[in-house]
Amino acid sequence: MNLERNARLKVVLIDTRNPLNIGAAARAMSNFGFFELRLVSPYDVAFREAVSAVGAADVVKSAAVYPDVASAVRDCSLVVGATGLGHRQMQHPLHRLEKAGRLIRRHLESANAALLFGSEKFGLSNSDVAHCHWLAHIPTRPDHDSMNLAQAVAVCLYELIRHPSAARRLPEPAEAATGEEVQRFTQLLEDLLQVSGYTDYDLAKNGSDKTHRLVRRLHLRARDASVWTGMLRQILWKIRNP
Repeated sequence: MNLERNARLKVVLIDTRNPLNIGAAARAMSNFGFFELRLVSPYDVAFREAVSAVGAADVVKSAAVYPDVASAVRDCSLVVGATGLGHRQMQHPLHRLEKAGRLIRRHLESANAALLFGSEKFGLSNSDVAHCHWLAHIPTRPDHDSMNLAQAVAVCLYELIRHPSAARRLPEPAEAATGEEVQRFTQLLEDLLQVSGYTDYDLAKNGSDKTHRLVRRLHLRARDASVWTGMLRQILWKIRNP
């Protein structure tokens, strides 16, 4: 996570009515490594005590309050408004969040940017949008494109920090069980089948070979083989010592 780059992003909430939404937005910011919260005319000054800011009290405590959007974005050379499509006729370039994220990340490499979110009830006003260079849109279902404010903040910030290449990277291979560990487990399983009276095992042709093949198709990991062996050993002991 590039904290120096993240520090250049200013999350601006405009006319937020519910202190809990401010707290939840701050929590999302802290989750993803963004810490500068700016508020324009928040409805309730009690937001600093919002219980929804779990683990993000410092973000809320240090949040700056501004009287208008112009003063909140005065040090930002890129201002992006997060908006639903609604029925508004857009006068600004509009980018899906995937593209918007790439553009914002590139800008943050060298300069400050602001990401604007409107009120819960009305979203960004035309006056708010007038301060934006372009708009970002989360591709929600057209019939229900209005998102909870804090959820919208979280989705946008996740897009800013995610790395598609990391998702394509294969995890480290788990340590496979050795032949000896697999054989020990297989032998216990065979003993258990015989002691339990599992008739198919005795009647089936090459029953032991089938058991060996079955176990090997499991591709047991070393840790799992040890746990399963312990379980079978305990079950076998209980059967033999009722």
